[in-house]
Amino acid sequence: MSRYRDIGLFLLLSTLWGGSFVAIEVGLRDLPPVLFAALRFDVAAVVLLGYAALRVDDPIPRSRGDFTAIAASALFIVAANNALLFVGQTQTTGSIASIVYSLNPILTTAFAALLVGGVSLDARGYVGVLLGLVGVVIVADPSLLSGGGLSSDALGVAIVFGAAVAVSLGSVLVRRADAQTPSVAVTAWSMGLGAVVIHASSLAVEGVPSPSLSADTVAALVFLGLFASALAYSIYFDLLERQGPFQANLVAYIVPVVATLLGWALLSERITPATVGGFLLVFVGFALVKYKTLIDELPKMRAGVRAVVGLFR
Repeated sequence: MSRYRDIGLFLLLSTLWGGSFVAIEVGLRDLPPVLFAALRFDVAAVVLLGYAALRVDDPIPRSRGDFTAIAASALFIVAANNALLFVGQTQTTGSIASIVYSLNPILTTAFAALLVGGVSLDARGYVGVLLGLVGVVIVADPSLLSGGGLSSDALGVAIVFGAAVAVSLGSVLVRRADAQTPSVAVTAWSMGLGAVVIHASSLAVEGVPSPSLSADTVAALVFLGLFASALAYSIYFDLLERQGPFQANLVAYIVPVVATLLGWALLSERITPATVGGFLLVFVGFALVKYKTLIDELPKMRAGVRAVVGLFR
């Protein structure tokens, strides 16, 4: 039963994070992007801090590693990542943004090889990183490979790529910090501090807007803050603890599928051959970067596939 439970949680997490890209598009109709990102974490921080207070024995950060991890997470994973992601989605679609964002596991491994002792990339891994980057270029604008001009989508992709770099670098810095407080509490405090940083950035860049919020925008904000942030991160940490980082992070390659299908169904976005081809290149790049881990994890993955098939019999 625990295997079926994990499959259900994995699919739910993929749906929540995939839906977040569509929700961002909806909310950007009424809200400036940086303010929208800040409001998302106002909601998420309150909920997740309450959850940490109830579920964690000692959620208060105390060690130097705790404070370092919270600062790195707040600045890179929450603030820089989300501000860039929301701004980037003003220039491109959620489905394209989700594919660029799926570079996260590749970039995280690359940063770990540069910054963490004992982690390295072989020739296969470097080819994987290169393939992932080429995949993103194809998703952005295939004409760039032949020296074409920069389209609006390509500009949005470049900004979202910056978000992926920020979250990947932040993940490595948090790991290096070696926090003693449980990760869910670190994330909760990071969301609170990150929300303050994003609000300050919004005031500096966007001033004091007075938007008129539609019902759709309010629903998008509630979904992002409550479901795609507080609930989704709780599910992620649960899967991470019981299944390990490799299986948990495979969600990065289901999210773009969900985001693309939802964008097509709800927002009438086109699914182009370049979008599909670029995503496949990013996934192949991930497989090359994580080749050894992939081989080791194949038995578990086969068991998971058989369990999924069993659910539909």
